[in-house]
Amino acid sequence: MNTPDAGGRPHWDDVYARKDEAEVSWFEEVPELSLELIAATGARPDGRIVDIGGGASRLVDCLLDHGFTDLTVLDLSPKALAQARSRLGGRADRVTWIAADVTSWTPPMQYEVWHDRAAFHFLTDADDRCRYVKTLEAALSPGGHAIIATFALDGPEKCSGLPVARYDPEGLAEALGPGFRLVEARRHVHETPWGSTQSFQSSRFVRS
Repeated sequence: MNTPDAGGRPHWDDVYARKDEAEVSWFEEVPELSLELIAATGARPDGRIVDIGGGASRLVDCLLDHGFTDLTVLDLSPKALAQARSRLGGRADRVTWIAADVTSWTPPMQYEVWHDRAAFHFLTDADDRCRYVKTLEAALSPGGHAIIATFALDGPEKCSGLPVARYDPEGLAEALGPGFRLVEARRHVHETPWGSTQSFQSSRFVRS
């Protein structure tokens, strides 16, 4: 969950230096909703999937378990990626790891699935959101699926001490623009490791 508005690389490197993966509010042992939405895209096992702001998320572990073979994880924090790589051990070599800012990243290829559970809601500046959408347009193949989760309208106003933007599916669709068609939206409540709850929305779009 690492972008310019999100405090930059030093902020998130510090978070991951101080905390284990299971000590952050967004930790999920099994990211069930993300897996359901990825399955709904119909992606093949060899389909290209990129996880934006993936950090130390266990989504990549689960996708490997499900037989996916072309996986990329992008995050601003090398420390976050190092946690995931260490956890995966030898399987880490089967994943492409990219330490970069999504708003200035130049995708080397196009992907069938773009997954973001962590980054977009930290973009409180309109210019950063515009740059994110341009990267998304460059990265996602025509007919590809973008799965983007954000804090819902009744979700927290801050995360990790930083301000966030909150969305409903329609507001997120407006932010992405006419190049992306909303095909599915889910509202869900995430329970943090210490038992508090946070309201999210997860929306799946198809690139026109």
